[in-house]
Amino acid sequence: MKLGYETNTWGGVVGHPGGVTSIKDAYYLANGSSEQAIRDIAAVGYNGFEMFDGNLMQFRDDKQAFRDLLQLTSQTFIGVYTGANFIYPDILEEELLKFSNVAELTAELGGEHFVIGGGAIRGTGIRPDDHKLLADGLNQAMQIAEQAGLVASYHPHLGSLVESPEQLDQIMTLTDIHLCPDTAHIEAGGGDPADVVRRYGKRIKYIHFKDLKNNEFLPLGSGVQNFDAIVSALKEHDYDGWITVELDSYADPRAGAQISKDFLKKHFDFV
Repeated sequence: MKLGYETNTWGGVVGHPGGVTSIKDAYYLANGSSEQAIRDIAAVGYNGFEMFDGNLMQFRDDKQAFRDLLQLTSQTFIGVYTGANFIYPDILEEELLKFSNVAELTAELGGEHFVIGGGAIRGTGIRPDDHKLLADGLNQAMQIAEQAGLVASYHPHLGSLVESPEQLDQIMTLTDIHLCPDTAHIEAGGGDPADVVRRYGKRIKYIHFKDLKNNEFLPLGSGVQNFDAIVSALKEHDYDGWITVELDSYADPRAGAQISKDFLKKHFDFV
């Protein structure tokens, strides 16, 4: 197994202002420096990084700068995190266009994974057909990613249509897409991350590690997640892919990355 880190800690989880008036520009965005994030991730000793689609698209007009940064830091570009509403047919075409643009750049710059979150909850609540709409959109997004040579995975997330174990089971039944479990989001939604890995191990090509305590996301080892059980479940399925550590925000991003790395090194032989 290989260790990566998500760059979103440097600047926190926000969004691109262009998305307010243009669906195709509705990217995730961290306001910090991607360059500094990648340098820090390398210095701590991770092997690669994942980044938000909005931060990746900042390199659209200067791809050589991105390639130079990879060479300078000896880092692997694991892939990108993106997302959409999926449930509003009138804008789905624009959301899929965004996916196409992001997937094309991800592949061109050497990424492998295309991680998709989302599934909006309406202001009036969830309608009976919303999970089917999400599933149909995810299957189309998966086709876009695969056409670009990427591995597409769905990432369950608090505040979306897939929070609870029952919702996850429903969306997995309705789709063919791979699953990227986020251990903290799964537990916060009432699930058991190790059980999810055991149940859907054959569909897991990528995973996010994040700790949790009192509904707060924390560096690994600082919360209540049972990572021994999660890693054991991964090994039961002979998982040998990337484990990417994610932390939405932390006062000192590099220190947060170091805490998680030290925890993994102390407890697991694959580090």
